[in-house]
Amino acid sequence: MPPPQSNAAAPQVSAFHHRDTGTWSYLVADPATRAAAILDPVLDFDPRSGRTGLDSASALLERAAADGLRIDWLLETHAHADHLSAAHALRERLRAQTGHAPRLAIGRRIGEVRRVFAPLFGLADDAEAGFDHLFDDDEDFAVGALAARAIPVPGHTQDSLAYLIGDALFVGDSLFLPDSGTARCDFPGGDAAMLYQSIQRLYRLDDATRVFVCHDYGKDGREPACETRIGAQKRDNVHVRADTAEAEFVSLREARDRTLAVPALILPALQVNLRGGALPEPEANGVRYLKLPLDQL
Repeated sequence: MPPPQSNAAAPQVSAFHHRDTGTWSYLVADPATRAAAILDPVLDFDPRSGRTGLDSASALLERAAADGLRIDWLLETHAHADHLSAAHALRERLRAQTGHAPRLAIGRRIGEVRRVFAPLFGLADDAEAGFDHLFDDDEDFAVGALAARAIPVPGHTQDSLAYLIGDALFVGDSLFLPDSGTARCDFPGGDAAMLYQSIQRLYRLDDATRVFVCHDYGKDGREPACETRIGAQKRDNVHVRADTAEAEFVSLREARDRTLAVPALILPALQVNLRGGALPEPEANGVRYLKLPLDQL
């Protein structure tokens, strides 16, 4: 099924930058109904001390409360390897504070990722663990009165989704800003040719479609930014313009991937994010533990 043309309806988008991980999280609201979604919230995590916190993610809830919004969705673009998700913690906080728990969702292909990594951490092979909803490819849904679609964009990871909500496209780690190119494809199940095809699909959207990225690291000293347009990506993306051939992109992407180190937080991130951000249950002594598998990556 081809992706829809972007809806003329424009959601209200508020962006929140997590400087430690270079991650952008979003509060996306329907101005007409005040319904909203949160995308890719980040749990504060200090790997040196093992401390976690919700200071960063709480800013999204504070903005939602100030704007009179009701959070209906917590949306993950994929199981991130570079930060821990705060989605589970936000859902439980909202449940306690308001009695209304938003649906925590990710793509159904999370099952493929879980089958690869669950044995590494001794997790049960249960794709739905921690999630309220698994999106099928190209599944339509709504944020208030805003039409939305979960568009599969595998390549960076098998489970990667982009969410088109009104005229706003949230691309996860498929595309970065034009001066920064694209995301790596060297994780298990990643594939540069597949990412190229996913990006071509996004490039068939209207050039005016707003594009919001999940990561930006302030290339060459500029301030981190989060928004561009499909037309700008097609014209200026340093890895994949509209006229870039697949073989050229695959060669460039694979060569760059060979130079990249393993993400610093991949081991804690995956064992939490495969469960929607739920931390491990406490042991008999009341302490939660993350596992550190040795000599596996």
